[in-house]
Amino acid sequence: MTQSLTIDIAGLYAAHRLKLVRMAVLLVDDIGSAEDVVHDAFTALHQNQDRVREPAAALGYLRTTVVNNARSVLRKRQTARRHLSLARLQDAEPADSELMLAAAHQEVLAAVRQLPARQREVLTLRYWANLSEAEIAEALGISRGAVKSNASRGMDKLETILGDTR
Repeated sequence: MTQSLTIDIAGLYAAHRLKLVRMAVLLVDDIGSAEDVVHDAFTALHQNQDRVREPAAALGYLRTTVVNNARSVLRKRQTARRHLSLARLQDAEPADSELMLAAAHQEVLAAVRQLPARQREVLTLRYWANLSEAEIAEALGISRGAVKSNASRGMDKLETILGDTR
């Protein structure tokens, strides 16, 4: 006999939507796409809540779905850029939240964007979403060792890009 679990999706939405959008902005580089990614994650949770074994696992499901959806958005962008004029894309101003950030944050954000995707994802989940190594490993589908090595390499590269300010 299977027991039907109820997940408080509205409660999760109220408590975690903004954090997930902020995380997604760092992954996809614009608020509109980030909001779409998070909306799609909540929609997927609603449609697939019978697959979530425990209500407590729903937040992990959302994080994983946000990361996967962000990757999908980035792949679609790469495909679109192959077919569009690069000159038009380079002349357009990015439609993201950098205007709301202080100058120092803009410099760090620009440096983070130069990192390889996996390092950017690990550092975003660790320092922006404050996830543990185990939670990051689960969200990205990698080992804890891979989380540690990507975090270390990412921090080293950021230090090189930004220069050691200590």
